[in-house]
Order: sequence, then structure tokens, then C-alpha cells
Amino acid sequence: MNMILFMLILSISLSIILTMLNFWLAQMNPDSEKLSPYECGFDPLGSARLPFSIRFFLVAILFLLFDLEIALLLPLPWATQLESPMTTLIWTSTIILLLTLGLVYEWAQGGLEWAE
Repeated sequence: MNMILFMLILSISLSIILTMLNFWLAQMNPDSEKLSPYECGFDPLGSARLPFSIRFFLVAILFLLFDLEIALLLPLPWATQLESPMTTLIWTSTIILLLTLGLVYEWAQGGLEWAE
């Protein structure tokens, strides 16, 4: 009963505090810089629709690919406690070998070079 009463009082007081903050912050008038879509301090000079180099997208995709494959190694400390740690070692070595081969292949193909 005490826990329910405590949670009720806590939620009501939190709701009152948030409502008061909302009314207090609504009365502040933001300046024109805060209302502009760009808060970086300068007006945009050109169009925002400039073409990007495909290299940026390739590097981003490579990063996501390798990052996802590295995420496969995260449960490794728990997998070493299984009945056959040798199987875990073989799978881990296979994943690391595939990652290394993929990196060497991309490097050899020039996928990591910025200048053409």
C-alpha cells in the first residue's frame, strides 16, 4: 500500500512539475536564429541538393557491413563457456578471417581510396 501511495504522489508531483515547466518555457521568446532551420550561425548560400560523391556512400556501407559483422563477435565471452570451446574458437576464427579477407579485397579494389 505504501509503495502504491508513493508512486501515486511521485507521478502527480512529476506531472505538476512538467506542466509548470511547459508553461514557463512557452513564455520565453526565442530569437530569429533559434527559429531559423539552420542553427549553425550562417545563412545557406547555395542549394542543398548538391550531388554527393559515391565514395561517401560506399565507405558508409562498408562501415555498416563491418560493424554488423563485428557485432556477431559480441556474445563470444559467453560462448566460451559452452561444452565445446573448440567449436567456438573455429567459428570465431572463421568470422575474423572473413572480415580480414573482405577488408583486403576492398583495399585491393580501391574502395577505401578517397582520391581517384
